[in-house]
Amino acid sequence: MVSIAGSKKLKRQMSPLFWGINRKNKRFAITVRPGSHPKNSSFPTAILLRDVLNVVTTLREAKSVIYGGKINVDGVIRKSLHHSVGLMDVVELQGVSDVYRLVPTPGHTLQPIKIETDEKSKKIVKVTSKTTIKGKKIQLGFHDGRTIIAENNVNVGDSCLIQIPGQEILDVIKLEKDSLVLVTRGVNTGKIGRINNINEATFTLSKRINLTIDKKKFEMPADLVIVIGKEKPVVKIQ
Repeated sequence: MVSIAGSKKLKRQMSPLFWGINRKNKRFAITVRPGSHPKNSSFPTAILLRDVLNVVTTLREAKSVIYGGKINVDGVIRKSLHHSVGLMDVVELQGVSDVYRLVPTPGHTLQPIKIETDEKSKKIVKVTSKTTIKGKKIQLGFHDGRTIIAENNVNVGDSCLIQIPGQEILDVIKLEKDSLVLVTRGVNTGKIGRINNINEATFTLSKRINLTIDKKKFEMPADLVIVIGKEKPVVKIQ
């Protein structure tokens, strides 16, 4: 059999701070395998269950839940301890009524919030790439690693509200003036702002946006935000 690349464990001292695990208890911790989200901005499923949601108390119990097919991420059963769960992912546990969405909150890179059952089939994804493939079709790439062939008028930086797990695009949220955005990294992580104007990229600077957060004006790279709606967020964010 061919082995999957990447280490299965990580020294606890090197783990991301937002995991919230005890760094001096043991030497190693479960790590994230290459997948849908970057290692430094996602949880492995085992850490999510044991240290974030606190639905199990030991790694052995986490293995039983995961290998038993009792955890769904974006409507798909995940049976790996190392599967990455990150921004906007919807998590559902068999036998538990609560459904969670992972979002940045003030002071936290990523936190689960409870959502209504009727929202578990909806997810916001940020468009990170747009390419033309065979047959002059447009392929969109999103922040969570998925791709969709679509005919919608979408640009890089926009967001799409999609149906999960089917990946049907329900709505397109444009990155434009007066749109609402959620800050995903930096000192304003987890805060919602409204776009005042957008400065296009230059030879030396990336695309930047001017926005208002809590009546204060900021300028930041467009890479640090995700569009979540026009008048209000299209799904529960806080």
